[in-house]
Amino acid sequence: MKLKKLIAASSIVASSLVSSMAMAADTIKVGVLHSLSGTMAISETTLKDTVLMMIEEQNKAGGLLGKKLEPVVVDPASNWPLFAEKTRELLSKEKVDVIFGCWTSVSRKSVLPVVEELNGLLFYPVQYEGEESSKNVFYTGAAPNQQAIPAVDYLMNDIGAQRWVLLGTDYVYPRTTNKILEAYLKAKGVAEKDIMINYTPFGHSDWQSIVSDVKKFGSAGKKTAVVSTINGDANVPFYKELGNQGISAEDIPVVAFSVGEEELSGFDTSPLVGHLAAWNYFQSVETEENEAFIAQWKKFIGDDKRVTNDPMEATYIGFKMWAKAVEKAGTTKVDAVEKAMIGITVPNLTGGTAVMNANHHLSKPVLIGEIQDNGQLEVVWETAGTVIGDAWSDFLPSSKNLIADWTAPVNCGNFDIKTAKCSGQNF
Repeated sequence: MKLKKLIAASSIVASSLVSSMAMAADTIKVGVLHSLSGTMAISETTLKDTVLMMIEEQNKAGGLLGKKLEPVVVDPASNWPLFAEKTRELLSKEKVDVIFGCWTSVSRKSVLPVVEELNGLLFYPVQYEGEESSKNVFYTGAAPNQQAIPAVDYLMNDIGAQRWVLLGTDYVYPRTTNKILEAYLKAKGVAEKDIMINYTPFGHSDWQSIVSDVKKFGSAGKKTAVVSTINGDANVPFYKELGNQGISAEDIPVVAFSVGEEELSGFDTSPLVGHLAAWNYFQSVETEENEAFIAQWKKFIGDDKRVTNDPMEATYIGFKMWAKAVEKAGTTKVDAVEKAMIGITVPNLTGGTAVMNANHHLSKPVLIGEIQDNGQLEVVWETAGTVIGDAWSDFLPSSKNLIADWTAPVNCGNFDIKTAKCSGQNF
């Protein structure tokens, strides 16, 4: 009797395991890798919700390849090494088919060797410093030539800036971006004494002396502008201190690369009116696609006061492209989807068309927006059409001869056009 009971129990366990495996095989797992706590939660939580909204929409439309999409959400907690651990967990344990995630470049750099080792697929939705192209990553945010360089051109040509303050959070994205911008400014004839650079840690809160230095630097009789790569919740006390010290946009305009509608909704914007942000999307853009997206977001999140922003659009575009590529490839296998992704197009939310290029970067419009007292941004300048993202900067000696092209015969992330050699997958 005991033996019969043991066999029966074993059969139940085995049946349960088979059933669980069958259920897992009937879904396509989507990894969501965004900080839901820590200093970057102010920005990243919204992107987690955006992915969940896109999954819900896709499932209502029938899923993909006859299967439902199943989100697998993890919290790397603004801890850069933890991003790598959570990525390994998503790929090795959860067996996700794709990952949407990361915000900071240091988190992406932490994840990169893991997705390459395990042949995962990452969609990265935030502006970044370039100098990278991986076969396992699609970059749907802006490269420097789609945000930083046009912003400097606008400040120089339209505002008349002659002195430059480059303020950034102390990690790879601001440092590399500012290295590019410094080289670009000098190539434009700006003297070294007219460039001030300063870095602060994540979550920095005491801005009094730094803002005072900026004010002093801007009092030399030349029009001065601030280019900000300050990231995360440090932006709140930074802008507050600008107001405290009476620095208006007329005096010293600030153009930010990491401040959008979501960040602006968290504090009093009256001292910020007239300051600028450079992105590829603003909620204020009036198109049918954007109107539908905003309505979808507010319904999903259950709050009419919630806003949309650029990284949300980049997430939206990446998700739509991935879904089209999976249908085109007839599988979620990474190698097949990667090939199918190149050349995929989807409507962006600003009235144009997003194209995934052979370097795994998008074609995107560039917009400069002026902060309004309601926390929205009014477009004051934009490109005539879309700009193809450069994986490698033309202004750094180490990369000016490099291109990325993941199609034959190059099939390389950093191909040197002078030596006609590929020096590795990334850098």
